[in-house]
Amino acid sequence: MTTLLPNSLLPNSLLPTSIVGSLPKPSWLSQPETLWSPWKLNGDELREGKLDALSLAADEQRRAGLDIISDGEQNRQHFVTTFIEHLSGVDFERRETVRIRNRYDASVPTVVGEVSLDGSVFADDAKRLREQTQQPIKWALPGPMTMIDTLYDDHYRSREELAWQFAKILNQEAKALEAAGVDIIQFDEPAFNVFFDEMKDWGVAALERAKEGLKAEIAVHICYGYGIKANTDWKATLGSEWRQYEESFPLLQQSTIDIVSLESHNSRVPVDLIELLRGKKVMLGAIDVASNTIETPDEVAATLRSALPFVDAHLLHPSTNCGMAPLSRQVARDKMHALAAGAEIVRAELA
Repeated sequence: MTTLLPNSLLPNSLLPTSIVGSLPKPSWLSQPETLWSPWKLNGDELREGKLDALSLAADEQRRAGLDIISDGEQNRQHFVTTFIEHLSGVDFERRETVRIRNRYDASVPTVVGEVSLDGSVFADDAKRLREQTQQPIKWALPGPMTMIDTLYDDHYRSREELAWQFAKILNQEAKALEAAGVDIIQFDEPAFNVFFDEMKDWGVAALERAKEGLKAEIAVHICYGYGIKANTDWKATLGSEWRQYEESFPLLQQSTIDIVSLESHNSRVPVDLIELLRGKKVMLGAIDVASNTIETPDEVAATLRSALPFVDAHLLHPSTNCGMAPLSRQVARDKMHALAAGAEIVRAELA
């Protein structure tokens, strides 16, 4: 478990910064600026390459001035299926086409039996990250509802039953990550912005099952997706205001989840929806990951200021809207520097 850090090594207690998820991978590991690109290495070389990339990602976050460090998802080809690859009961050779979050068709593996996890998927990698820094570390996992939306189920034939089984498995993995020294575990649930009835009926409850018994802080990230065409086309249909968070925020405010992550900068999300989370920590997206334009520190600061009437300052965590895997490494670096600098402006004003 993580030990108490000396004051000189503690992150900023006010407006602690972090990225939400992915960073671009080095060109020797996978194709640059390509989402879900295949690995260029194999076997032991791939294993070593992922760990080297993890170390680079941690170093780039530190150099940018971020307070909470993640692995940048350097070991994940896809934010859901990389985890599912390690589960029994899922056949990756048997592919079916399904509609992902009602936006696009994809060929996905099939659930053919009871799903379970032997051991841990990411604990060893998390130990490596823990060795890289004395700052708090964060690790991302797919959420139960988003997992079931990325599979064809030919065994349970019940989205709810499969989600509860995934919640149990995710709880097992989260406990292994906590034991490896992870301070914040983030569950990615973009499905919460689409399947409102299921989210209300059992989605939030399944997420709480995934955090059961954990001492680490638990975050849920609900985004509008990477800047790929399927997502931008969907966002174009949502009108002048994106009010999907209005469905999930009241439930999350009443839940045991510690931190809620949302998109803000360059989105059409009304900032006053954050009021629905009053009392929770809010991980606010102040960096647009669907654009190569580098935000200025003043733009970041303006986004943060706009949220302060609706969230107590000591509960605000500046972050990115989503992951930055499709961007160039230089663009991602510059955006992280802007995030840290913008947070520092507002920190000084609050002080």
